[in-house]
Amino acid sequence: MRFLHTMLRVGNLQRSIDFYTQVLGMQLLRQSENAEYKYSLAFLGFEGGNPGQAEIELTYNWGTESYDLGTAYGHVALGVPDAYAACEKIKAAGGNVTREAGPVKGGSTVIAFVTDPDGYKIELIQENSRRGANADPLRSA
Repeated sequence: MRFLHTMLRVGNLQRSIDFYTQVLGMQLLRQSENAEYKYSLAFLGFEGGNPGQAEIELTYNWGTESYDLGTAYGHVALGVPDAYAACEKIKAAGGNVTREAGPVKGGSTVIAFVTDPDGYKIELIQENSRRGANADPLRSA
């Protein structure tokens, strides 16, 4: 078994694609529409996506502009070499940093949080010893 993707329902597909590509540096890997069932899909990821890495699937159900996020959802996490620099790069691209980079309470791991246009939380975790560091588009941050 392997992890394939995480699906997020979004209220505006292009706005979300723009956020994940322009602010977080992901690549739009593939996109499709299903006119019969009135939905569109977009898959985004890093370094070409599967099978090497899991992807984000954005699902737009035509005519639905927002969703209740619920209390069970937590966040998606991305590894970055420098969380401080990543936050600056994200803010410069128009992204919303909701927790500045710094050590996690009671620990030493440096984390930050950003929020996408639909309110989903994305945690940035600074990795001191990266595996596959070249797969991280915020690496140059």
